[in-house]
Formats: sequence, C-alpha cells, structure tokens
Amino acid sequence: MADKTTSDAYLGHDAASRGYWQANIRIILWSLAIWFFCSFGLGIILRPMLKGIHVGGADLGFWFAQNGSIYVFLVLIFAYAWRMNKLDRDHGVEE
Repeated sequence: MADKTTSDAYLGHDAASRGYWQANIRIILWSLAIWFFCSFGLGIILRPMLKGIHVGGADLGFWFAQNGSIYVFLVLIFAYAWRMNKLDRDHGVEE
C-alpha cells in the first residue's frame, strides 16, 4: 500500500494546495456560522431576549428575522469575495 505522500502526489495534492483548501473551507465554515447565528440565533432563538430593543418600529429579533439576516448575508458575500481574492493572491492562484 502506498504511503500518504505518494498517494497525495499521485492525486495532485501537495502541501500548498492542501493549505489553500483548508483555508478556503475555514472561511466558508466561519461565514456559515455567522449567518446561522444571525438568522436562526438572533431571529428565532434569542428573539424573546431582544424584544425590548427597537429598530425601525419593530423589535430587534423580528428585524433580524425579516431584514437583518439578509443584510448579514450580503455583507458575508462581499467579505468572502474579498477574503478569497486575498487567499488566491497569497497562494499564487489568482485570475
């Protein structure tokens, strides 16, 4: 049976590409965690605790359920694109 180094080289995986993909997956997981917290956490689970804080005539929990999670998602899209461009430059795979 081939050792891990041989099988990785055969599949075209080297340490640099492994580091790139690990960083990419880490960015994705952090983005999903932030979005989940803002949409599900603040909009549903923590909504009763946010009832006293008002934004635009509605309590903060309702605002996050209706608008806030969408705004957070849009910010995450731009942050992901910016971070991936930086990661691509750092690993020499930019377009």
